[in-house]
Amino acid sequence: MQSRDQQLTLSVRSLAWLLAALLLLVLVWQLRSLVLLVMIAVVLAASIAPIVDGLERYRIPRWLGVILVYLTIISGITGLGLLAGPTVVEQIQRLIRQLPVSLKQALSYAETWVLSFNNERPDLTSELLNQLVDIQGLTQWVIRSSQQLLIRSYGVTTGILGGVFSLVLAIFLSGYMLADSRTLIGNFVRLLPYPWDERIAAQMAPISNRIGTYIRGRFLVSAILSIATTVSLSALGLSEFALGLGAIAGFTNLIPFLGPILGAIPALVVAISQGGWTILWILILYVVIQNLETYVLDPLLVGSSVGVHPLYQLLAVLGGAQVLGIIGALIVPPWIAGGAVLLENLYLRPKLMAERRHKSRPSPSTLEASPEPIMTGS
Repeated sequence: MQSRDQQLTLSVRSLAWLLAALLLLVLVWQLRSLVLLVMIAVVLAASIAPIVDGLERYRIPRWLGVILVYLTIISGITGLGLLAGPTVVEQIQRLIRQLPVSLKQALSYAETWVLSFNNERPDLTSELLNQLVDIQGLTQWVIRSSQQLLIRSYGVTTGILGGVFSLVLAIFLSGYMLADSRTLIGNFVRLLPYPWDERIAAQMAPISNRIGTYIRGRFLVSAILSIATTVSLSALGLSEFALGLGAIAGFTNLIPFLGPILGAIPALVVAISQGGWTILWILILYVVIQNLETYVLDPLLVGSSVGVHPLYQLLAVLGGAQVLGIIGALIVPPWIAGGAVLLENLYLRPKLMAERRHKSRPSPSTLEASPEPIMTGS
């Protein structure tokens, strides 16, 4: 009878926990705009935390260090935008207008290549190609897909007070987190039961370090590749689009795995309109850039900061883009990297140590088989 009552009590408790978890998920979904802002703020705070810590060692108050760092970053971005922004926007607009023309030329090249194998029915071949490839429809699909991705990214934050205000609010939240980080962490871990309060508190610094290392590395890699792409395209004769394509490559390279491919597509579209050997040289250029990022820059500047298998990173990028658009593709991977710290330090490492201790213990059969010591008298 007692075991039956205990089983009933456990069932009711499990049901209560499940109901509480479902209610929490519903609440998080209703507050997803605010949750996204907090996620962005945490990433921003982790990325500049080492600079603020360095200023604090020179006896500069944390709040003043946060203000100085953000003023420097905002001034740099504003100056770069004023210097190169109009040219980048103008070249990207020209690139969008060039897209239908380049696709038509690509279809013409494909038609010529197919006709070289079948010159008996050229009219039929041309008609089949035109039916298979609808240039106008393909162009509209590309533009519509890009707009939907941007709208999805923007629509997540419009529920608060608009995209621009959301960014300002995220910066403000990250600054507050940095200025009073010790108090915020202390108040959070006090809500957890012992010994999890001490364990989670000990992991805050490694989590922040991994997220910050990942973000700083990706931005540095993207900046280097943006400059390299701009200079290389100018040398290959695409100077009228070089700055815009370099900006696109720098932005898309912030997204792991898919970024280099997305950045190469506009350049190949422009190369088709140039014709000749330009297409081959542009293709070789982006293959070299992709390998430079994969085998040189990422191991050197990002390193093993993610601590997650590449397949899981790719799934994080795809899942983030599906739910939150471009913002999700940028924000979810560093959070996965931070979550990997908890998984490693609080589960995998203790599990491995427990397994090693278990293997090092002698088994009962070994103890029984060992001979007893022989006592010898003097």
